[in-house]
Amino acid sequence: MTVLKTMVAMLLRLGLLWPVVTWAVDMDTSLVMTGQWAFGTDSGSTQTMNGTLQPEIGFSFADGWRFNTSLRLRSEASDGMQPGDTERDAYSPYSKPALLHKTTELALREFFLQGQIGDTLLTIGKQQVVWGKADGLKVLDIVDPQSFREFILEEFDDSRIPLWTLNIERQIGNWDWQLLWIPDPTFHAIPKQGATYAFTSPELVPVAPPGVAVSLENPKRPERPFRDSDVGLRVATFWRGWDITFNYLYQYDNLPVLRQRLTLTGREPAVTITPEYERTHVLGTTFSTAVGDWVIRGEMGYFSRKFFIGMDPTRHHGVVKSPHLHYVLGLDWNGPSNLLFSGQLIQSWMLKHTTRSTRDRLDTTLTLLMRRLFLYDTLTAEVLIIANLNHGDGIVRPKLRYQWLDHLDIWLGADLFFGDRDGVFGQFGNNDRVLAGFESAF
Repeated sequence: MTVLKTMVAMLLRLGLLWPVVTWAVDMDTSLVMTGQWAFGTDSGSTQTMNGTLQPEIGFSFADGWRFNTSLRLRSEASDGMQPGDTERDAYSPYSKPALLHKTTELALREFFLQGQIGDTLLTIGKQQVVWGKADGLKVLDIVDPQSFREFILEEFDDSRIPLWTLNIERQIGNWDWQLLWIPDPTFHAIPKQGATYAFTSPELVPVAPPGVAVSLENPKRPERPFRDSDVGLRVATFWRGWDITFNYLYQYDNLPVLRQRLTLTGREPAVTITPEYERTHVLGTTFSTAVGDWVIRGEMGYFSRKFFIGMDPTRHHGVVKSPHLHYVLGLDWNGPSNLLFSGQLIQSWMLKHTTRSTRDRLDTTLTLLMRRLFLYDTLTAEVLIIANLNHGDGIVRPKLRYQWLDHLDIWLGADLFFGDRDGVFGQFGNNDRVLAGFESAF
């Protein structure tokens, strides 16, 4: 708690929290400390060794409003996983984490004011917005971008990048309405070339032929905060036993389009890659219902246009444009003895018929999550398997988590990749690892 008191004292001295403290009737604080060590079984060396401190302060006011702020201080000792190994240009100037050292960054994770005006709930400031809850992979959880510093291995709450957002929620009849305005042009944070989890799959990045020089330009970013804002609308209801939402999002796709330009430098060919961000309309829905011990669920997103890597860099700047349909169908079984089985079918369709993309028109992935609780719910054993049918690649993620003390959890796990090295998962076939970590909350 000394860390929290020190942080509050510093902010008070700067005058940043004085108007808040003056009107607050209650203050609560928390601190989460985590540490993780991972050993690469192929490399025979430490893959990652990091620690984080995440203090949070909340102020409550007499009129029911609340102000919340949290920071995350993270330090990483291993090359290839440090803050500078991820593209920092993906962040807007007012969301970019502060680089304190090549090993350490400080990020503002929350900074919002929340309260009601009549029947309308307002949340104003930096926050996370979550749409969709697929296991392991994302379908509709695309409002906020993601850091891929550890590919998809981080918990989504940790890898998701909070944005400055105006979030308006209100119930009208049997419908819950949510309106979003997001003037924060922050996008996916992608690992740089040479980083531990740098993308190499032809489905994600262009692959130059031998002898062809490649240069990567700075991304072309939207620069107009108001005109380039994202907006979203979600309505939710409960109908005949089904929880249903309908979603709309007008956004810049968080993944840049990698346009290629082939030139001759002297007598040698060269490729220049220019990342650009493109608009898309997203129409989506989610649904779920419980039938005894079973839960049937799904989510779907239709993208008016999506850009994929092309096979020929001389045609259309090496990209293929197509409407895109992405959906998941899930079936969960809650069995006896705190046992859970959860299976998913995830498919991604390029709706425009084309043979010029490096990926298949229809991409299919299956997932299976098995989890059981032991020792009066203090020990959790689980394994998540993700398998792509197109490339025969995937990942197996066993994990044991034990609540050792009231405020201390420890865990052991592994991340084991398999399959075709050209696949999205198989590209990390040399990154198998075993890991151990802890989390302590006060």
